[in-house]
Amino acid sequence: MRLSTLLMLVWPIAAAAQDAPGTTHRITPESLPPPYATHSASNGPSVVERPAGALPAVPPGFSVQLFAGGLSMPRVIRVAPNGDVFLAESGADRIRVFRAPDGAARPAQSQVFAAGISMPFGIAFYPAGPDPQFVYVAGTDRLVRFPYRSGDLQASGPPQTIIAHLPQGGHWTRDIVAAPDGALFLSVGSASNVAPALKGEPPGGIALWQSEHGLGAAWGSEAGRAAVFRLDALGRRVETYATGLRNCSGEAIEPATGALWCATNERDGLGDDLPPDYLTRVRQGAFFGWPWYYIGAHQDPRHDGQRPDLRDAVSVPDVLIQAHSAPLGVTFYTGAMFPAEYRGDAFVALHGSWNRALRTGYKVIRVRLRDGRPTGEYEDFLTGFNQGDRVWGRPVDVAVAHDGALLVTEDANGTIWRISH
Repeated sequence: MRLSTLLMLVWPIAAAAQDAPGTTHRITPESLPPPYATHSASNGPSVVERPAGALPAVPPGFSVQLFAGGLSMPRVIRVAPNGDVFLAESGADRIRVFRAPDGAARPAQSQVFAAGISMPFGIAFYPAGPDPQFVYVAGTDRLVRFPYRSGDLQASGPPQTIIAHLPQGGHWTRDIVAAPDGALFLSVGSASNVAPALKGEPPGGIALWQSEHGLGAAWGSEAGRAAVFRLDALGRRVETYATGLRNCSGEAIEPATGALWCATNERDGLGDDLPPDYLTRVRQGAFFGWPWYYIGAHQDPRHDGQRPDLRDAVSVPDVLIQAHSAPLGVTFYTGAMFPAEYRGDAFVALHGSWNRALRTGYKVIRVRLRDGRPTGEYEDFLTGFNQGDRVWGRPVDVAVAHDGALLVTEDANGTIWRISH
């Protein structure tokens, strides 16, 4: 084996062991190893209780405190315009709301806003802006909304069903965000890793299928999946917005440009360092490759020779993240507490790997932007959950509190953390 090849294979693994606040990472499409350069590993985390007194690591000048604990699979966290903190407790089928005065390390009130939603995940205040009238909640099987007035700690009425049936099985998370123009974006992940049964052509042929479902849209058991959909407030008009995103688990609207962004989990089974997960802007009509291609025109060998018509139509993601890191949630920093150079940057929660020889992820990263455009680099911001053989925290989502602090959910021990400066 040539030395250059050896370095190409080893470098990403060595880098994963050096997680620390401020460590910078950059992965490019040109640097990717070939498929099967390493064996795929089964290496799930051994989750333990948080060691007594243990705190995540943050950059100098920042501090971290436990905001809330004892939660049942805390997932998406969103902050209402009035500062209340809404949380999807996916393990308990409910939405919880916290009220904390600005600067408070812990909430003064905690209340169940709504219950009875099957594995809720995405939360959106609608319309976007200072005075929302509804709270949309994306459960795993349906999209609903609740009437809302600023300051409500409990839903004032029953849910109204917006989309009655969402695809079941496979990736269960569904995110929802509201855009400034009144549209809603709903993400639905794939049913499988790489759609092994997706061969031949869909009913009516590829041309007809794509005209109705979007460029590169999958069919069969993957119909209506691995995509982002744009819909109106009542769900009467639903259109495919972008396709080929294996699992856009986290969505966010970038404030300066109004662009939709996705934090996406890529496929498994091609080796330790392939393909990278990613954070990217998502434009209408874009196709990101799944299941036939990844990171541009790299063909998945499990679909070798299939869909050559799509090869030159695959969008390359903006920021590539270490493979198998499992990014779940993303937010843009709009507060005034952190130093000025943080304003406008993105924070992404990496849930952590289960199938990599040396575990990666289990941290929150900062993605630098300049004038709303990503540089392609990211740096570690919140680390320390991964202690080699043991893991005591798995970050899921990030949100900016009313006072500018950063809130981070993690579902290994059911906690929320508050990072201040």
